[in-house]
Amino acid sequence: MQEIFYYIAKSVEAVSFAIMIYGGLIAILLFLKNEFGRFSGKYRLDALNKIRMDFGYYILLGLEFLIAADIIETILKPTSEELIELGGIVAIRIAMSYFLTKEINEMKAM
Repeated sequence: MQEIFYYIAKSVEAVSFAIMIYGGLIAILLFLKNEFGRFSGKYRLDALNKIRMDFGYYILLGLEFLIAADIIETILKPTSEELIELGGIVAIRIAMSYFLTKEINEMKAM
């Protein structure tokens, strides 16, 4: 039974990485499209903020999946050392999520 949860945790982690990589690829493609627009006069500065916001959403979603994977892994081996490690990781990821969300909201207000 423990092995099943281990594979679930690793799958959730893989989904997290896939989400962030997918968001990164989309951001790169949109960025390049916008930059090549400089030659044809279709470059837009506001498009860069939209790309940043969209990429930020993918990062936030990926971070949420990583937190879930860490929680599942800690359930499998709940030693006090693992719980402290999980607490530190989750605190860092929550802080990153908070500040990234704050930055995205500030960009929306512009």
